[in-house]
Amino acid sequence: MKRKKMLLTALVAIALTSCKSSFYYQVYQTEASQEMSHKSNKIVYEDENCIVSYNLWKDGGNMGFMFTNKTENDILLNLEQSYFILNGISYNYYKDRVFTSAVSSGVSQSSSATASKSMMGLNYLNLFQANKSAVSRSAGIVSSSGSSISYNEQKIVCIPTKTSKIINEYNITESLIRDCELLRYPSKKQIRTIHFTKNESPLVFSNRITYALENSSNLIEFENEFYVTEVTNYPEKEIIEKEYDEFCGEKSDEKIEFFKNTSPSKFYIRYSKGPKGAKEFKH
Repeated sequence: MKRKKMLLTALVAIALTSCKSSFYYQVYQTEASQEMSHKSNKIVYEDENCIVSYNLWKDGGNMGFMFTNKTENDILLNLEQSYFILNGISYNYYKDRVFTSAVSSGVSQSSSATASKSMMGLNYLNLFQANKSAVSRSAGIVSSSGSSISYNEQKIVCIPTKTSKIINEYNITESLIRDCELLRYPSKKQIRTIHFTKNESPLVFSNRITYALENSSNLIEFENEFYVTEVTNYPEKEIIEKEYDEFCGEKSDEKIEFFKNTSPSKFYIRYSKGPKGAKEFKH
């Protein structure tokens, strides 16, 4: 009888453990500098010549930007004098690299699962689509052969009149923030948020961008700055939920996963229990 009770206790413990979230999310809320504004699903800087758009929502944070030329002339974006800056340390956008573009043919086999929240509208590239905040996993095997072409990285990127280009180089951080008020593996009831002023913020980051109008020697420079104002740790179930997806009145056969409360001014780090869960630094 005693042995049966011990076995039952062990099974209950295993069942309770399996119900707990195996993954967690540290979510960062940011504040942009005053000259920037929220428009649709973007944070936007605008001057008389250009529009620069951001959407930070990504694992590790996306500091890439879309540069839109408003003028009737080409704009020359100077990457050699443009920088990503994190807590006072600058990182060059131009790195004098050689890229290789491959052309190949072959056979591939893959499997994937994507879950998302859909919403009709303009996406990050200003294209009309069902906008998605996706949770995806994929795996595949590829067998191919072909040729490749090498080319040097450009110091100057030309953006033709009335067009846009994406510049995507840096994530914001890969390290979790640790604080005595912030449980690393919280339950739903243990979720807490810590707040920061700009002077207290553990992460202050920006893009310093330099460009010139075609046929002009005058360089124009500006800086788009952000800082973290809030940090919250969530168990996976509190940031991801399941619903039936719907497109043009047709519902999906099964419920799919999507992120709750996404925002272009937020980003996150996904981590798990164990020594390799995520890098961290203490605040």
